[in-house]
Formats: sequence, C-alpha cells, structure tokens
Amino acid sequence: MVDSVSTNGGYVSSYLPDFSRRWGEMEAYPTMIWVQDPGTVSMGYLFLDAYHTTKDEYYYQAAQKVAHALIWGQLPEGGWNYMIDFAGDRSLKQWYKTIGKNGWRLEEFHRYYGNSTFDDDVTSNAARFLLCMYLEKLEPQYKPSLEKAIDCILNAQYPNGGWPQRYPKKKDLNEDDGIDYTGYYTFNDDVIWENIQFLLQCYEVLGEVRFLDPILRGMDFYLLSQDACGAWGQQLSLDMKVAGARSYEPAAFLSQTTYVNAMLLLTFYQYTGDRRFLSRVPDAIKWLEKNRLPQDASGRGATHPAFVDVKTGTPVYVHRNGSNVANGAYYVNDKDDLPLAHYGAKRIIPVEHLKAEYQRVANLTVEEATKDSPLKVGRYKGVKLPQSAFRVNRPLSPFLGDTIRVDQVLSALDDRGRWLVKHAFTSHPYRGEGGMKASTTAYASTNVGDEADTSPYRDTTDQLYLSTAQYIRNMKILIDYLVQAKGMLDEPQSTTTKNRNPI
Repeated sequence: MVDSVSTNGGYVSSYLPDFSRRWGEMEAYPTMIWVQDPGTVSMGYLFLDAYHTTKDEYYYQAAQKVAHALIWGQLPEGGWNYMIDFAGDRSLKQWYKTIGKNGWRLEEFHRYYGNSTFDDDVTSNAARFLLCMYLEKLEPQYKPSLEKAIDCILNAQYPNGGWPQRYPKKKDLNEDDGIDYTGYYTFNDDVIWENIQFLLQCYEVLGEVRFLDPILRGMDFYLLSQDACGAWGQQLSLDMKVAGARSYEPAAFLSQTTYVNAMLLLTFYQYTGDRRFLSRVPDAIKWLEKNRLPQDASGRGATHPAFVDVKTGTPVYVHRNGSNVANGAYYVNDKDDLPLAHYGAKRIIPVEHLKAEYQRVANLTVEEATKDSPLKVGRYKGVKLPQSAFRVNRPLSPFLGDTIRVDQVLSALDDRGRWLVKHAFTSHPYRGEGGMKASTTAYASTNVGDEADTSPYRDTTDQLYLSTAQYIRNMKILIDYLVQAKGMLDEPQSTTTKNRNPI
C-alpha cells in the first residue's frame, strides 16, 4: 500500500489491480487522492494504530506521509476539499467539468468551488488527524498546519453558532448553476456536530480557553434552530428558515436529523449541566411520535418518512425522471412509489430509545450528569501528559482473539501482499456530455443512469479491486489480535469526545 498504491502519501477508495482506473466517491485521476473516508485520512489513522501496537517506526513514517499529503493539499483558508489533485487547479477544474459534472446524483461535484468543505467530516477529520500527528511526539512541524485548520473552523462559524457546508463563500459562481446552498447553516452529514466535537478535543488536549465560546455557541445553535413544532431541517437559510439543498433535498423537516439533534441535546446537558438543553427534547419526541408511518405503509421496518413538509406536516417523497444529468430531473410529491435508491425515502428511527435516554438523563443531578464532562474544570490526574492519552479510532473491534478470522485474513493475501475483493464500486467512464433522450422512469430507483452518468454503482461482475476499506478492516483484525496476544493494552482507553458517540 505504501510503496505501490499511494500517491504522494495519499489514497483513494478503490483501484483496479493494474491501476488503470481508480475511485474516490467518484472516479479519480491518477494524480488525485481522496480526503474523505475511506481514503487518505482513514489510512493515516490506521498507520497510527499499527504504530501504537507494534512500536515499529515504519508505520509512523507511513502516517507521516499521509500527513504530508494533507498538508500539501490544505487550502489557503486552512481546510480541505473532498479531494486533492497534485496536478493543481487546472487539472482539478477539468475533472469538475467532465467527471464531476456528469455524476447525476452527486450534485456537490457539479461545480468547482475552490474552497473548503465541512461535508462528510472532510475538514474536521483531516484537522483531527493532524492533531493526532502533532500530539504523537509533539513534533512542531505539524503545529502550523494544525493551527491553520483550527483557525479555518473558528473563522467559518457564524456569530449565532452555526456552520456552513463550505467556507469561505464564493461570490463568483454562475447564477445559472442554481441556488448556492453551501453557505446555509448545515446539519447534514453532522457538519455542526463534527466541528463542535473537534473543538472539544482541542480543548481537552490543548487546554486553551479560546475554544470554549465557539463550543458553547455551537451547542446553543441546536436550540436556536429547532422549530416550534420540535423538528429540525437539515439546512437553514441565513434568515433561519428551513431550506433545501441538492435538488433531491427539499425544504422539509427530517426525521433523522430531528432524532440525532435531540440525542445531542442530551449530550450537551451532560457537557454543561445546563437544563435548557433538556427543555426542548420532549417537543422533538412529540413530533417524532406524531409522524410515525402507519404500520402497513412502513416497508422494511421503516418507522418514519425521511422528509415532512414544513407547511402541511405531511410526508413528501422525492423521485427522479430521465436518464442522466442532461435530461434528468428530481421532483417531489406525496407518493411513496419508485423511491430513490441513493437517498432513502423512509427511515428507522428508534424513538423508544430517545424517550428512555431522555428519562435517564433528565433524572440526573447536574453533578451526576457532568461528572465526565470534557468542559469540567479540574486538574489533570493522568500518569503521563494529557496529550499521551489522546487516541482516535483506537482498534476496539469485536474480533479480539478470533484466530479463525485472523487465519482467514492472512490466507487471503496474495503473493504480492494484496487483498483483492469483488463487487467494489465502479462507474461509467466519462464519454462526453449526455444527449437529450426521451422521458423514462427506468432509472428512477437505480444508483446510476445511462452510460453518460458518471455516478458510482456496485460492480456485480467478478472483476477484482484493491479496496482501501477492505485493507483497513483486515489490518484492524490483525492489530486487535496483536493487542490481545501480546498483552499490549497498557494505555488507558481514550476519554476523548471522538469515542463518546451519543447517537
């Protein structure tokens, strides 16, 4: 992986074994790496895990190469785009005009923004990895890029505590491209929560008071943005109105976002002891109870519609017609037939779990609730420096001691040290702009349209691929086995917020 697969220390998600084609979330040029998971940052964490377990400097050097690739691709404002192209902006703009523009369902790649994204944990996770690299040996070479990333996240926060999807806002976009939703307050893909979480981690291990105000404002934004009915939309315009984004994301309340945000309010009470964060959870529960799907309409165990109309309070469903970007279109109605394959029309929402958690947390005293809060003032009482206890994605999988699974992983390696898999994601090669075709519903519920659509889809043939995700899974099985077999659980489990997943 390090010597043959990586590009300047970075990775994409999958490759053909001869490297003639490769993919991140979409097909990538040979000069490109992907920041988002499973890609460059995920591999960096894996190498650090391997280094912690084996103490072999080779793995630390591999993690350094990942860090150097990220630093090379860090944007002037301090964040990252989904991908990095070592051939520069000229090459990247060409990718957006061709492959990106023709991914029918991947509208976030239809235009080149040239700025940082908080979508899919891109900037916050890259920043977190640089934090890990800095803390590993307190090497000062990583501090400038880390500080630059921290400043990007702090500067991007709006005064009321919310964050946009992308930063800074670009003013020279073509108006013909439609509404630019990237400056909206964004909950989608945990944009706001991931930024709060990263700042919490910085506060825990760097101990700087400058992080407190943005953390608290970020938490308060969840209360400011909750509608009177108890629900949330996944985007809000700058006048605090529920807003749409991509053309298959209407201006609507979302059951999943409402559940997640309500659970986070419980977490925020446990961080702060402020009962304001408990006060609106019953409203969210009431809204979720009201919007349950009838038993005979749920389908596959789904309990709630994905979208609920803001004005009528009734479910709305998104559909598409056509075959590619050129002639395809998304539309909304109240019918749940022909659902989108790439964006579920219904969700499984564990309302009973939310209700039970609310009752449990609400019965805690402030002292009980905040006893493990990362915001609590107190002297550090660990054995080593607090930085030494910081771990992200420490391998704690259910495969510890599973020698059968370890043997399977080892025997699956080929003579070149590769794990090859079938059924990875592939795509149609870019063939030019799609021509206008007759209206059709043939692609209404598929991940990909006709051959002009460059969106990824699962390869059902016997073609073999190098998969970054499979590599990470297999390596973690081996690492976990070594941790147990060698009795190497000699460090305290991380108490950082990355491991306190409230959802």
